[in-house]
Amino acid sequence: MPVNDKNLSPINPELLKILVCPQCKGEVVYSSADQHLTCFSCKLVYPVQEGIPVMIVEEAAQRGSQGIS
Repeated sequence: MPVNDKNLSPINPELLKILVCPQCKGEVVYSSADQHLTCFSCKLVYPVQEGIPVMIVEEAAQRGSQGIS
């Protein structure tokens, strides 16, 4: 599972290995700069709050909306 800025990740690397998108079960990619996880399969972006991924579909934003890339 690709991880951006791995050394800056406040998320446990072991957790990142097992996390998947709850909607499509696709791979998620972490961005420490933007503090979110992105699923490129269904284009959802999940926030990370205080190092905890919020993997709730209703809390996710569509990639490309609200300035999310």
